[in-house]
Amino acid sequence: MERAQSYLVVDDDADVLKAAATALMRPGVHVEAVASPEGLAAKAQGAAAVLLDMNFAAGARSGAEGFDALAALQDADPSLSVVLMTTYGGVALAVEALKRGAVDFVLKPWRNEALADAMAAAARLTAERRAGAPLNLDDLERRAIERALAIHEGNVSRAALALGLTRPALYRRMARHGL
Repeated sequence: MERAQSYLVVDDDADVLKAAATALMRPGVHVEAVASPEGLAAKAQGAAAVLLDMNFAAGARSGAEGFDALAALQDADPSLSVVLMTTYGGVALAVEALKRGAVDFVLKPWRNEALADAMAAAARLTAERRAGAPLNLDDLERRAIERALAIHEGNVSRAALALGLTRPALYRRMARHGL
């Protein structure tokens, strides 16, 4: 039996989250909705694809917050495919999104089938990238430490416990990885 693919949808509008989750729900697909880009890299761990809004502050239209979140996701997992979405967009913004590493760009309101197709294509790309990426123990260790710290909101003692390390051992590994 195949494991369900996990999509992460990030938008500050509860109605958009509900609509996207409904549009993306398919057999073999699990959709998680998140209202903020805070701690997104940890939440996206293991996701097949991310659908990310570009604006989170009231009145924002520049997409800066979305670009910042995209960069954080790419730093945490370069193989993860991200589809950016916005209500306020045009060709220039879409081109900029693709230049910065998004795999697709969707305007709200979307057509449900087009959104599902974009996310399925993004998930396939993530799988291809991960299958071809050689495993690097240092990268895996760094990501595990970053994830534990994010989950435990920077509390080193709790992160060390979750990782099965002593606090001094975690501090040494954090120093080795520049964390």
